[in-house]
Amino acid sequence: MIQPKQPLAQSIIQLCNNHNIQHIVISPGSRNAPLTIGFTNHDFFDCYSIVDERSAGFFALGIAQQLQQPVALVCTSGSALVNYFPAVTEAFYSRIPLVVISADRPEHLVNIGDGQTITQPHIFGAHVLYEANLEMAFKKSFLKAIKSNNSLIEKALHIANTQSGPVHINVPFPEPLYDTIEIDEQESKPDKIKLKSNTFSLSKTDHKKWNSSKRKMILVGVNPPHSVQETYLKLLAEDPSIIVLTETTSNLHHPDFFPSIDQLISPLDSTDFETLQPDLLLTFGGMIVSKKIKTFLRTNPPKTHWHIDPVSANDTFFCLTKHFKCDVNTFFDALSSFDATPIVSTYFETWNHVKVRRQQKHKKYLKSISFSDFMAFDKILKQIPDNYMLQSGNSSTIRYLQLFNLNKTLTVFCNRGTSGIDGSTSTAIGAATVSENPTVFITGDLSFFYDSNALWNNYTPSNFRIIIINNRGGGIFRILPGNKNSKNFSTFFETNHDLTAEPISKLFNFEYTSASSNEELETALENFYIQSSRPKLLEIFTPSSENDQILLSYFDFIK
Repeated sequence: MIQPKQPLAQSIIQLCNNHNIQHIVISPGSRNAPLTIGFTNHDFFDCYSIVDERSAGFFALGIAQQLQQPVALVCTSGSALVNYFPAVTEAFYSRIPLVVISADRPEHLVNIGDGQTITQPHIFGAHVLYEANLEMAFKKSFLKAIKSNNSLIEKALHIANTQSGPVHINVPFPEPLYDTIEIDEQESKPDKIKLKSNTFSLSKTDHKKWNSSKRKMILVGVNPPHSVQETYLKLLAEDPSIIVLTETTSNLHHPDFFPSIDQLISPLDSTDFETLQPDLLLTFGGMIVSKKIKTFLRTNPPKTHWHIDPVSANDTFFCLTKHFKCDVNTFFDALSSFDATPIVSTYFETWNHVKVRRQQKHKKYLKSISFSDFMAFDKILKQIPDNYMLQSGNSSTIRYLQLFNLNKTLTVFCNRGTSGIDGSTSTAIGAATVSENPTVFITGDLSFFYDSNALWNNYTPSNFRIIIINNRGGGIFRILPGNKNSKNFSTFFETNHDLTAEPISKLFNFEYTSASSNEELETALENFYIQSSRPKLLEIFTPSSENDQILLSYFDFIK
């Protein structure tokens, strides 16, 4: 097997193999040649070549998002590494395992005016879980350096695996960079790192508090599909003292849950808030999209807030009282092991009546409005076939999705760690490359154009679909307070434009269709999911001047 001659590269490649890090996303460069040679000549690894490092970072994140396993990123020295930063921060806050491996100049060539050289150690600061700055091995200290480097690499890979987040391995390579040797494939096991055994039990006091609370609210953020056992979902749904609020990204479904949080909360007044205020709030999953539920719970805090997560807990509502360090199923298993006295409560019944009325008004409102973002989302969501993966762009896209009850066979993902628009398309394509199911990605126009380099790859599946809501600017800013009729607003906030995605579709060999009315959209969707030899892109043009008023009027209508 052909491998690089440099010992540092050999160590990294062997240890990635040992730790079962199979997917390697490489951006072309010279200083990282030893790593590129090693990974691409090894039968174990699946390697992807993505030129744009910012796109590469999110492409790798999409793969890791789906596999729930570490994915490695490999780049050359200099500014290439900095372009990973948006994906690294998203991975950090979304708890997605990425292994960033950056090639570097030897230390004596840094900060002396050498080309393509920056200070790479500590570049990600607090946004990585661990950083391994490796050292070059010289003759006098060769074995000692190899042992030290291997220990650092082992620790980085172990942390990425067990703590689900990004780590950074910085590797100085001297020239020559392209020398190779023929070596036998090594078989070795990673050093054993002692794990702290976390045993979990629920105290009688905690159970008593749970059982005595007549108004329990469960709020679920970003959550992997099929991660909570159906038995526990059924138990929660049958408890009259519980309402379960699920975000679109929670991937949890039950007829008695509350999937459209903003639809429920937006029309409430102060008296309603007092009735809805929980005694006990239980949260699990990742980031919460709904600003309205955040505002409600910060203004009307529960006496008790419990969060379930094996690693960490965010005090999002400023009232966290306890963090249960376990997975969700372990918590509910412990909870169900106690004998519980049946609870008398009207909490679920009261708010379920409200939910039913809201859904009726929702349907009625859709019959009364003209073609718009709101109408387009309704038609799009009704036509997505079963068992698709739905990847969502940020900003207005994910917020519109929150207003609809989605097909429960869909799995839904969105970059909510930092909620940026910068890598949504790249993430969706990365996720699609390893998904068993076909993927549809729904995004806004600014987000799409911002990350258009995402289409510059050779891995986009032919069953990949993109839907762009083109309202010719950042439509979400029209929903927020501010003077929407000024030149400054249209230029610096909404950023008006006349771009279309048709030339980009042609450049990257996507089938392109557009729609500007209800009739055109219905016709376009009829053929959109039919099998094709190329991926497809549907661009929907909506009236930017009307979208905000139609959405704002919606919340008045459903009161």
